[in-house]
Amino acid sequence: MDLLPLPNPQEFVHKEGITKAKFVKKMHERIKTQIQLQTEKYVKHSNKGKREIVFDKGDWVWLHLRKDRFPTKRKSKLSPRGDGPFQVLKRINNNAYILDLPKEYGVHHTFNIIDLISFAGSNEEEEEEDVLDLRTNPFQEAQAQAQSSSFSSSPIRANYKSYG
Repeated sequence: MDLLPLPNPQEFVHKEGITKAKFVKKMHERIKTQIQLQTEKYVKHSNKGKREIVFDKGDWVWLHLRKDRFPTKRKSKLSPRGDGPFQVLKRINNNAYILDLPKEYGVHHTFNIIDLISFAGSNEEEEEEDVLDLRTNPFQEAQAQAQSSSFSSSPIRANYKSYG
């Protein structure tokens, strides 16, 4: 049997092929870094006005009542769009929370951060001290005091004040 010696692999490799492979690898590296830079730029631009909100266990939040999730609570345009406050029972991650929701709602108690707004309530003692009548307008009160303090002998001036 006649055996031929194995050929040398260096004889089959072209110098141009090696340089072209190196060029393609360098080009891939440059493109990869450019894509990463553009992605960071897009993320920075899209997150420019956003703020990170994270609720902890025990925090109180308002719940946005979406029409698709709460069809019985949002029957008309005049129905309230939010309800609460509800207490956060557990934080699943920064976007999902479990709330202490009454059974009458009939929905699952896990909500996305988009549907939650932080509740800035006050203590009961403060509420008793600062009881406000929401039907009164502070501008109307100031105007009424100004009218009662000023007097006018002219009937024209009195009629003008009543319209203003």
